[in-house]
Amino acid sequence: MRKIAVLFAAVLMAGFGASAFAAAGERVKVTGEVIDSWCYITEIMFPEGSAHHQCAVWCAAGGIPVGILGDDGTVYMVLKTGDDATSVANPAVLEIQSHRVKVDGALYKRDGINYLVVDRVLADEGIVKVNHEEWGVQPFGK
Repeated sequence: MRKIAVLFAAVLMAGFGASAFAAAGERVKVTGEVIDSWCYITEIMFPEGSAHHQCAVWCAAGGIPVGILGDDGTVYMVLKTGDDATSVANPAVLEIQSHRVKVDGALYKRDGINYLVVDRVLADEGIVKVNHEEWGVQPFGK
């Protein structure tokens, strides 16, 4: 019985060690626009700025993951923002949708995808890409 308990403890500790290792992300600061990942990736409609703001809010409220389009063109899929327990219809995300932000968080890369766990929003410039007159208000367009 003692051998089983020791074996169980060893397996349990190995599991905790592996999950602690997997939990470490690269600390980063990212600046860019909070985007609707579905419309951006599928190119189903013009996906940025004030033209897409309403659609982006609807998608985020409905559970479509948001991303950040970095100033350098890199797309980061946001897994979590701040202390919220969910990223689905997260009020903190809805408030910054389509805004240009600077965030601090942990970056995880897997299979060519950049995942970001945002710890805090360092700066929020609001919507800086004002383009609804050119493109119309999406999803309806001109």
